[in-house]
Amino acid sequence: MFDFKAAARRSELCRNIRAYFDGKGYLEVSTPTLSPYLIPEPTIKAFRTEFRNEFAGNMDLYLIPSPEIFMKRLLAAGSPSIYQISTCFRNAEQLGHVHNPEFMMLEYYTLDFDDKDSIALTIDMIDKTKIAEHQEWMDKESLIITMAEAMERWAGVDMEKAEDIGYIRKEAERLGLTPDASDTWNDIFNRIFLTYVETSIPKDRPVYITDYPDKINCLAKAYSDKPCRKRWEMYINGIEIANCYDEETDKEATRKYFEEEEATLIREREGTGDAIPPADPSFPDLAIPQSSGVAMGLDRLLAAEMGVNSIEPLLLFPLSDMLVRGKSRE
Repeated sequence: MFDFKAAARRSELCRNIRAYFDGKGYLEVSTPTLSPYLIPEPTIKAFRTEFRNEFAGNMDLYLIPSPEIFMKRLLAAGSPSIYQISTCFRNAEQLGHVHNPEFMMLEYYTLDFDDKDSIALTIDMIDKTKIAEHQEWMDKESLIITMAEAMERWAGVDMEKAEDIGYIRKEAERLGLTPDASDTWNDIFNRIFLTYVETSIPKDRPVYITDYPDKINCLAKAYSDKPCRKRWEMYINGIEIANCYDEETDKEATRKYFEEEEATLIREREGTGDAIPPADPSFPDLAIPQSSGVAMGLDRLLAAEMGVNSIEPLLLFPLSDMLVRGKSRE
């Protein structure tokens, strides 16, 4: 059964978002969903396909998990602030109430902004573009909290001491998580965060968790005075909706990230049959201007604004339904 009310609400939300960014002078762009290269991200598995041409030859192509790789090229080429509503793809993720392998993303980059500027912009954008449904979280002021404060409040972990893997391992044991000997710092931190922090995030208001540990490698700038990166994630109803960076502009830092993450990706996937997308060799040489980028899951935002706890009813053709139909014909 198709939910045409949800389809109408999705259309309204997208119209409102376009009107908001157009009114602020952003340029709407449209970039490819197929690419021969990706940004190396070992935690994300991509869909692989093959381009075949009798004159140009054959080449592996990958469905993009985010338009970041192309939107940053536009920034480096001198574009104004830009935004895009696009279809993105992530393989090997569970199907369920907040996941679908094909999903809609809003991504926007603002020149001369940092991550904190993007919080104010995002709060205003959601308020000005929200659809008619009224939900409790819309009435409450957003909670902005650092990762260190969140880990202390909801897990009792001191993030200054947690720089030491021995300390964070003992904290995991105290919390009953029994880490394996092979678990890395990131493995242990993520288990604590997902088990104790993410489940405790208030659901009556939007929550922005800022200043992520710099041990979690990403293309966000690092602070000079504390072991954190200028990054935040935003939650509504306890569900992650958006991710933001104060974008890395240092070419050497970007090159180091590419080398480390590509090596990790190859090491973890070699022999598994999983796709190993090559990293874009020219990306680290891009002259990225001072900017802040936000990637927001629009299916999840739509669910939050309509007051439902699953994105599946809001998709006209969720993959879970197509798989069930496929099995029924076997």
